[in-house]
Amino acid sequence: MTKLTSLCVFCGSRMGEDPAHAQEGEKLGQMLGERGVRLVYGGGGIGLMAVVANAAVAAGAPVTGIIPEFLRAYEVGVVDGAEELVVEGMHERKAKMFEISDAFVVLPGGLGTLDESIEITTWKQLQQHNKPIIFVNTNGYWDPYMALIDRVVEGGFGHHKVRELFQVVDRVEDVFDAIAASPDSDEVVLTSHL
Repeated sequence: MTKLTSLCVFCGSRMGEDPAHAQEGEKLGQMLGERGVRLVYGGGGIGLMAVVANAAVAAGAPVTGIIPEFLRAYEVGVVDGAEELVVEGMHERKAKMFEISDAFVVLPGGLGTLDESIEITTWKQLQQHNKPIIFVNTNGYWDPYMALIDRVVEGGFGHHKVRELFQVVDRVEDVFDAIAASPDSDEVVLTSHL
């Protein structure tokens, strides 16, 4: 990739049980500010989303929160100092996040985070983009997800190169190196069974 100007972070609207998740989220926000990279996120003012966004704002990073109208009342809107884009629904939210982001980082989260990360990875498999996708596997949080991807391959429902559609790091300090080293998607992940 040429130059990283905006990074989309998918993560939970809850804090989770492990305090390490919030610590990693705060570090990521700080790193975005240090690098002058825009944070694009789901627009919530709660949970890990708020931790990352508040840290990014405090570190001087531009921040854009994209939130569907129906969620705005529940998630208190974006954090102070962030630009807020209000959209109609979830599909428009994901499309806008994709449109304005150069790469994606997946921190721990719930079903919404799973939905976002699976969809952005599927779009890459379908050759609709070639943007880096990085999972931050804090304390093994994403191990079951990685095992599921392995099961998809072992079960004959995916080419073994689907594991190259994304990278996995254990800590946020490794995110930017992983983005820089992210391989291009191999068309075989789409065409191997056609």
